[in-house]
Amino acid sequence: MSAVETRPSAGRASRSARTGALGLDEAKLAVPEARTGSVPRTALVNRLRAAGSAVVTLGAPAGYGKTNVLAQWAGRDERPVAWLSIADDDDDPVSLCRSVAAALGRVASIDPAIFDSLGSRRRSAASALRALTSALSSFEQPLVLVLDDVHLLRSRECGRTVAALAERFPDGSTLVLAGRALPRIPSARLRVQGRLLEVGPAELALNKREIDLLVRRLDVELGAPELDELAERTEGWAAGVYLAAIPLKDAPGAEARTSEADRFLADYFDFEYLSALSAKDVSFLTRTSVLDSMCGSLCDAVLEAEGSARKLGSLSSSSLFVVPLDRPGGWFRYHHQFRSFLRAELERREPDLVAVLNWRAAAWCQANGAPEAAISYAHAAGDVDLLARLVMPRVLPAWYAGHDTAVETWLGWFDDTPGLERYPALALLGAWVHALRGRTAKAERWFDVAAGSEVDEAPPDGSASLRPWFALVRAAMCPDGAEQMRADAELALRELGPASRWRPTALFLRGAAQLLLGENERAEASMADAAEAAGSVRATPTQIAALAEWSLLAANRGDEARAEPLALQARALVDEHRLGGYARSAIAYAVSARRGLRTGDLELARADLENARALRPLLTHALPWYSVHASLELARVELALLDVPGARAWLSGAGEILRRRPRLGVLGVQLAELEVEAERVAEVQDERVSTLTAAELRLLPLLATHLSFREIGEHLCVSRNTVKTQAISVYRKLGVSSRSEAIERAVDLGLVGSAPVISVDFIRTG
Repeated sequence: MSAVETRPSAGRASRSARTGALGLDEAKLAVPEARTGSVPRTALVNRLRAAGSAVVTLGAPAGYGKTNVLAQWAGRDERPVAWLSIADDDDDPVSLCRSVAAALGRVASIDPAIFDSLGSRRRSAASALRALTSALSSFEQPLVLVLDDVHLLRSRECGRTVAALAERFPDGSTLVLAGRALPRIPSARLRVQGRLLEVGPAELALNKREIDLLVRRLDVELGAPELDELAERTEGWAAGVYLAAIPLKDAPGAEARTSEADRFLADYFDFEYLSALSAKDVSFLTRTSVLDSMCGSLCDAVLEAEGSARKLGSLSSSSLFVVPLDRPGGWFRYHHQFRSFLRAELERREPDLVAVLNWRAAAWCQANGAPEAAISYAHAAGDVDLLARLVMPRVLPAWYAGHDTAVETWLGWFDDTPGLERYPALALLGAWVHALRGRTAKAERWFDVAAGSEVDEAPPDGSASLRPWFALVRAAMCPDGAEQMRADAELALRELGPASRWRPTALFLRGAAQLLLGENERAEASMADAAEAAGSVRATPTQIAALAEWSLLAANRGDEARAEPLALQARALVDEHRLGGYARSAIAYAVSARRGLRTGDLELARADLENARALRPLLTHALPWYSVHASLELARVELALLDVPGARAWLSGAGEILRRRPRLGVLGVQLAELEVEAERVAEVQDERVSTLTAAELRLLPLLATHLSFREIGEHLCVSRNTVKTQAISVYRKLGVSSRSEAIERAVDLGLVGSAPVISVDFIRTG
């Protein structure tokens, strides 16, 4: 019999005798039972079982269920599991080797001489380790050795002992190291060798299904929104879920439940963490809790100290709810619940310091190229002047980049702030954004505040004064009709700074005014200029609208070769930059839907219409010309699809705006014509009439040529009779009786270009 072999069953008396001979507590060596009511971690346990790694580490703060996961693993692994719950008295290399040997002795036969040797007080750390590793190398059957709470091993000698065990652990067996902090082991070498599996908070975190199961076992049922909020707040931290869920059973109201949960968490964090830290470490944690994310130099600036980078690294490695945000380990954040606790502690301990810390953070972010973070900290500091200075140059770039939520949050901070008149440039930006969001009353109020301001400040875009800003916003809101809109846009173009981010908008508004006044050729040139200028400064919403208007004008003069790519580009930008919720995208949806109709892609046309309908609340008389114009174009698409109620809804909204703002040039005439068209379509509709089919839409452009039905059939690879049948169906659906009338109606509806005859050569080659 070998000196060491796996023993499937051993007498309790024998095991206890050996344990007792080493002076060990039997409870340290017992595999714990999975806690009653705990959530099965089946997927994670299966991953651990199947990994086949020689070393597995589980490093995470308390409450992540490390021990519970390992207990579930022990209950399912086919190999025998030796367990050692590390205690303070194991923080000595010889004592540690004795305890490990005792744990192994519960599942395998070990030569009694080894126990006697390890029990000797004269044993050196090196000889104890040699004896233990010699025993391990003699094992004939694989096993699992769990060392739990390894964070209690603080001495360097114990760290070296664990590292040596990790390097020499036999293949087929697994050494598991679990704790809030992990000893230094040769991780890089073990990774390269494929012998290491690392499990951290991200893997130990409960997923949403497991969170739901846990709270249900506490007799708490949450709806989907509440469950999402709990998952986000706790980040899957099991103890946090439990402590947050307990009050949900008994407390009478939401406020009471929140207060009780906060108290439970505060008690937990205080007992488990802060009580074991030095006053200096506690001060570091509470004062840096004002930061959303942090790096060494930012913390140094906020604390007016040095050495923060080392402190962050130390806290992160000790699993103190400090989450690394980048691979090099330069940026960190606190776990959400831990940060909330620390913020409360800061407010309790040093309330007067909160504003100062935030002000320092704002200054550092401003100096280090993080303007949006600086804005957030300036707001938290309560420094309105600094906040206004930081917000003003960021509104347009952020809005253009699709950060509308951030922009509206910033402006919301000033909505009820006394003294807005001290910042007329900011008030004009607010009027602009509120107008784009369809909020007429707010847009007019912010504009009036700016107009009534006595502050004479130079705007941050290089313009000599705020006069071109006033003119531009007034042009957009168009309170005095199309002629004044054009004059305001031209004034803005003359007086804006050369590098002003307003310039593409001014070009666009000039083109819009020209369109309203029937100057289509000039309008098309202005829209082309606006699209180019907007692209150069990444003013994407303006670029989208300018491209769409340019496409529309090209299509209306029959230049489909120009209109088609412009429509595609505008629509692609909407998706690429996720600007589907911007009012400026409504016109892009209209031209894209018209393109879908012309190409027979009904699915595209209907999808674009649906997207545009979601924007209807934004199309108010805050921007009257744009709202009416977009509504009329979308009504044309509805009529082309023979959806009269849909068209009437757009026309009704446009009519209401025109009653408030009647001087919008050609739009009034266009509305009247479309209202007549809607009635004509309604008159010819009956229960047999449906929308034009894809085949009929493909036929329409060919009907506008001199091709005969036979030649059209050859082009479409169908028979003459098929073409004739489809043509008759088109006539019936459009309420006409001839080919020429069908083309005229199709032009009115935007289904084909306005040129009287499309080139036969274009049809054959295009």
